[in-house]
Amino acid sequence: MFLNLNHYKLDVYQSARQLRIECYKVLSEIPDSERFNLTDQIRRASTSVVLNITEGCSRRSETERKRYFEIARGSVIELDSCFDIVIDCNYIKKEELVKIENLIKTTFILLSGMLKKK
Repeated sequence: MFLNLNHYKLDVYQSARQLRIECYKVLSEIPDSERFNLTDQIRRASTSVVLNITEGCSRRSETERKRYFEIARGSVIELDSCFDIVIDCNYIKKEELVKIENLIKTTFILLSGMLKKK
């Protein structure tokens, strides 16, 4: 933000930030009994996606860069599983998670594309 770096303009970064925002919006719908489990996991994973994209973009080595993008993609997959649990436990209906579903898919596809780049 303060450094005005190029990654702020990347679609993958914008998608990851929006995903994180949407994840935080639905956390209040998850019961307090999940506060130190599922809720915290969603917070950490959604933040991890954004931060690992940022960290990867700062690396000069292609190998290092891709490693951070792999970690970010792993966190996207983790979020997908978290929301699977949310739906299975009837905390939130799948139909209410369409925006998150689309952002998970978009971020995953964009990160996968970054991993294929030479």
